[in-house]
Formats: sequence, C-alpha cells, structure tokens
Amino acid sequence: MAETKPTATAAKTSTSVQPKKSGNSISWVAPLLCILSGYLIWRFIIGSSDNFTHPDPSGGFWPSHEGAKGSFARMYQGGIIVPVLIGCFLTVLTFVIERFLTISKATGTGNIAEFIRKVQYNLANKNVDAAISECDKQKGSVGNVMKAGLRKYKEMISSTELDTDQKVLAIQKEVEEATALELPMLEKNLVFLSTIASVATLLGLLGTVMGMIRSFSALGDSGGGEAAQKLSQGISEALYNTALGIGTSAISIIMYNIFTTKIDGITYGIDESGFTLTQSFASLYK
Repeated sequence: MAETKPTATAAKTSTSVQPKKSGNSISWVAPLLCILSGYLIWRFIIGSSDNFTHPDPSGGFWPSHEGAKGSFARMYQGGIIVPVLIGCFLTVLTFVIERFLTISKATGTGNIAEFIRKVQYNLANKNVDAAISECDKQKGSVGNVMKAGLRKYKEMISSTELDTDQKVLAIQKEVEEATALELPMLEKNLVFLSTIASVATLLGLLGTVMGMIRSFSALGDSGGGEAAQKLSQGISEALYNTALGIGTSAISIIMYNIFTTKIDGITYGIDESGFTLTQSFASLYK
C-alpha cells in the first residue's frame, strides 16, 4: 500500500518592488576628467606665457616660467601638485552638483512630515487609493517606499490566506525591500567627498614641502640679498598648495555634512512610513 505524505501549503506573497537599474560610470570617469582638466587649466590658463615676464620658450609638460605678473600666475609656480589639487576641487564640485540633484529629487515635492500626516488621515478613513494618490504627488524616496507599502497594504486587506500578524509582516517586508533599494542611491558617491576632505589637505602639505625643498635648495646654491628674495618668493608660491588643499577640504567637509543631514531626514521619513503602515493595518484590520 503506497504511503502518503502530508503536504503543507504556505501562502506566498509577491512583491511589487523592482530593482532599479542605474549605472555609476560617473564615479570613475569624473575624477579622471577633473584631474585632466586641472592640468589643462594649470598648464595653459594659469601657466600661459603671457602671465610671465620670462616664459620658457621650450614649453613641454612643465615649462619653467619665471617672473609671474600677478598672484594668479604665481599659483603656477607652486609645482606639479597644483593641477592635482585643482582636479580635486573640480571633482568636489562635480559630486556636489550630482548629489544635490539626486538628493533634491529623493526629497520629493513637498514636506515629508505633512505627507505622512495626509497618508495617516486617509488610512484612518480606510481610503487606501487616496493615500496612494498622495504618494504619486509626493514622489521621492519616501513616496516610493510608502507607495510600495500601500500596494501591499491594499493587497493584504482582501487576502484571506494569512492572519493579521502575517499580513503585517508582509507589509513590513515590502517596506524593507523598497527601503533597501532607495538608501544606496542616496549615499552613493558621498565617499568621494569624505575621501577628498582628508586627501586634499595632505596633498596641499606635500606640495608645500616640495616647494620648500626647492626654495632652500636654491638658497644653498646662491647667496646675498637676491637669494633671500627668491627664498621668500618660493615660500609664497609653495603656500598656494596649502591654501588650495585646505580650501578644497573645507568645502568637501561642509557639503558632506549637509548631504548626510538631508539623507538622515529622508531615512527618518522612510522609517516613519513603515511604522505608519504596520500600525495602521494592525489597528484597523484585526
């Protein structure tokens, strides 16, 4: 006689959350282009022959121009670290613009707290479709997560296969999956700002040290009042590296903190959205 085995049936819930396909080629293309642009600015704009009384006619990768006509031209004589620092500054500007546009879009079109209150009001009146419409108006990361959760919320209302606790867990899982797709997009490329904030200062100090070495080496090869004048000029040129490094680092730190604060606000809104959905369903559909 054939032996029969009991079969257990488990209700499966589908998810409406789909992974976002987005490349991040800017993360490696932008720094390279910015460093190249930094060299071109240093070599052909700052280092233009018109900016010096004794330009180097041979040209080349690093012409030895002398007699800078102004403060802008003296930056050229700060050395080969200057174009790298200019490239770092351009990289910071690039990612500041990129993150500003991305985070502004993720914030949505209205106040997050007000949006959550409207959704709570509609859910309290058991008007899920109106709550979804609010998500379409709000957009942004909080709106996307809330909309994904509301779709599952609506699905669970009519479901008869699961009990209340299982339905709440299904809604919570949907919110977590949507959140997992939204948060990486917000934090992407911030690592460049935090890295440059530290590296730019060190590069500036490196350029200053290299300039000081050249200045004191020139002092040792000559003497008299002319040597002292060249030494002071060399130190002044070397300090351009420090100024560029500190300025770039300061901008990076400030913008990094601004962006992380905005991201924290969005994250808090997402967490509050998940809490709103689960608590509302648990209280209204026992």
